[in-house]
Amino acid sequence: MTYRDIPNLITLLRILLVPPFLFVLLGGHYSVALLLFLAAGLSDGLDGFLAKHYGWTSRLGSILDPLADKLLLMASFLSLTQLGLIPFWLTAVVLGRDVLIVVGAIIYHFFIGSFHLVPAILSKINTLVQILLVLVVIITAGAEQTYLGEWMVQGLICLTLGTTVLSGAHYVALWGQRAIIARHAALTLSQSISPDLNE
Repeated sequence: MTYRDIPNLITLLRILLVPPFLFVLLGGHYSVALLLFLAAGLSDGLDGFLAKHYGWTSRLGSILDPLADKLLLMASFLSLTQLGLIPFWLTAVVLGRDVLIVVGAIIYHFFIGSFHLVPAILSKINTLVQILLVLVVIITAGAEQTYLGEWMVQGLICLTLGTTVLSGAHYVALWGQRAIIARHAALTLSQSISPDLNE
């Protein structure tokens, strides 16, 4: 084990936080759930800082980091939906967008070629909005219901829906265009190296 492994260890710890987070959240211990969610967020920032500042990046880290983020967010959305704090249809849209991206990536890999998926700005905004929604919902659920809290939750629900749909459509359009270009390039190359039967 070396210093380069520290960001990955932090990421693994973040993944291990998901089960206790789910336990306390579903048990209605919102203050503890909020602390665990914030701890996971801080660990995400810490491992990202170490990886970039010291160059402790790795292929494993590039897979584990977004996986840890998705696990925490999906666990949050499913749990809060189970508790009746987030509407089912919103969670279905959020999950559907992620499934669409994964299925699209698999199809692209097998039929077009390998690729490196870099999160777009719109996708990062969508993730930030989802995090804010989870935070506000947990805070509101753990405190006395206030008009301001309810107003913020409803606003973030609408914002989450909008950014989720837009980011999903952006990925479909972007990778659809890249697939067409890649297929066209492959076809042109195969034609250029094929023997001319008329010669």
